[in-house]
Amino acid sequence: MKLTSQKMRELAPELDPLRIGTGWKEEDLSKPQVMIESTFGDSHPGSAHLDKLVAEVRRGIMDAGGFGARYFCTDMCDGESQGTDGINYSLASREMIANMIEIHANATPFDAGVYIASCDKGMPANLIGMCRVNIPGIVLCGGTMNAGPDLLTLNELGYYSARYERGEIDAEKLHWAKINACPGCGACSFIGTASTMQIMAEALGLTLPGCALMPADSDMLKEYAYRTGKRSVEMALEGKRVSDIVTKESFENAVYVHAAISGSTNTLLHLPAIAHELGIVIDGDTFDRLHRNTHYLLDLRPAGKWPAEVFLYAGGVPAVMEEIRSFLHLDAMTVTGKTLGENLDVLKESGYYEQCAALLEKFNERYGLHLTKEDIIRPFDRPLGTDGSIAVLKGNLAPEGAVIKHTACPKEMFRVVLKARPFDSEEECLDAILHHRVEKGDAVFIRYEGPKGSGMPEMFYTSEAISSDRELGRAIALITDGRFSGASTGPVIGHCSPEAMDGGPIALVEQDDLIEIDIPERKLNIVGVKGERKTPEEIDEVLRQRKASYVPRRPKYKNGVLKLFALHAASPMKGAYLDYE
Repeated sequence: MKLTSQKMRELAPELDPLRIGTGWKEEDLSKPQVMIESTFGDSHPGSAHLDKLVAEVRRGIMDAGGFGARYFCTDMCDGESQGTDGINYSLASREMIANMIEIHANATPFDAGVYIASCDKGMPANLIGMCRVNIPGIVLCGGTMNAGPDLLTLNELGYYSARYERGEIDAEKLHWAKINACPGCGACSFIGTASTMQIMAEALGLTLPGCALMPADSDMLKEYAYRTGKRSVEMALEGKRVSDIVTKESFENAVYVHAAISGSTNTLLHLPAIAHELGIVIDGDTFDRLHRNTHYLLDLRPAGKWPAEVFLYAGGVPAVMEEIRSFLHLDAMTVTGKTLGENLDVLKESGYYEQCAALLEKFNERYGLHLTKEDIIRPFDRPLGTDGSIAVLKGNLAPEGAVIKHTACPKEMFRVVLKARPFDSEEECLDAILHHRVEKGDAVFIRYEGPKGSGMPEMFYTSEAISSDRELGRAIALITDGRFSGASTGPVIGHCSPEAMDGGPIALVEQDDLIEIDIPERKLNIVGVKGERKTPEEIDEVLRQRKASYVPRRPKYKNGVLKLFALHAASPMKGAYLDYE
């Protein structure tokens, strides 16, 4: 079999001299050529360290007889953009990074790819990109940062900020939290979108087993980087593409793991978009179906107690998979060349779990704790919950669906009827909440924040302001066509589809409409007008009349990336990918 790179050399005589001018040696030109994609850059802690992992991957490629070419397309940080219009670029950035990977791979074809990222959009963007270019490929996860003093993690900063705004703590305490929340590189140390998507990459079978959420500064992660590089050359010679490995069963495995870890709601944007590149349909109904009866096991923040740093110490993704083994498609293929079941069996014999246990012991010594593996990853027969962690609600308010992480929602809010309090931007809503102009029993709406409205930013500050308020956090709900941070907790419902900018029912909600939320029955409905109950037929007629007089909003963005995104973004429940059909 002639490698793709060698075919290209025959077609393009300028290729060899240009690569020699780049620093390649003549003997490198005939080796298996591996594209090393990473989001390295000084943009945030999740990417600033990736150059060190790139170097280890490249060393592994060289030792395996290949040549690694480095390509970079850094990602933005949602955390750094919170509270500004910069957050509107977040979801769109996923598409742009995937587009650059497509360009890098197809402009000068390679025999294999290694994809290195850590964070919210960088990891799903690389997964989308690798599926789109569909050459032999393997992912290296960039790991997690350590927790700060008193086990402080960045997801807690929203609580500190909201408490400061309400006068509950002083500026000095807020400053302490800011200075200590991010002690080093890696994904933020909680099961937010960054951590979730690292776990999803492994659950899909696209990393070496055990790769997700290793401490970013660990020797163990550097060793995995080296091994990943070596494996990429073997994959180039084997010729197995991503589509030869990842199937619908692979995605179902990932959704089962997502349920067990109480993963970020943003996964419902990312996995469908990744699957779309392979012609596989994964949607909100898939998540809702597979989450039902799946045991939720992971006691990590934001829904649980401990920082994500301890995930590896308890055995990581393989340990979670062992607990839910009876749910999984064990014959799903992986990048190792073995099935998922074979990988799990090999790990038991390799000393991996003993290595993890030794790291947990060191962590306990550092913090004076007595954590066991079972404190972090609960045994299957002692779960934190038995209905997964995500529910997809539907009804006349969200015909295509809306998403809630019910494991992070107070039980008091599982079945309620609330009065609508609509806002047309997050800024208006946040101001009303912080200054006590929102009351118990309100269903607070933030609309025109979907993909076509403003890029689908996170409603992070608003959700934190609600969940950190002892009274409101158990007495109101937040409903939006925007999305939430993976760190968000509380009675918050996102991805409401169709979105307001498309004239969805969320755009038609008026003050004091009665809103029914029923999580066990998966319902989200308008059931009354001006505080008075109506029949379903009466509500249908009210919505018909409102729709007839509805005046569509003009697009918010007139040019640039966000205009492109607004014109072509698919529904949030389909993954909000760029759809040109």
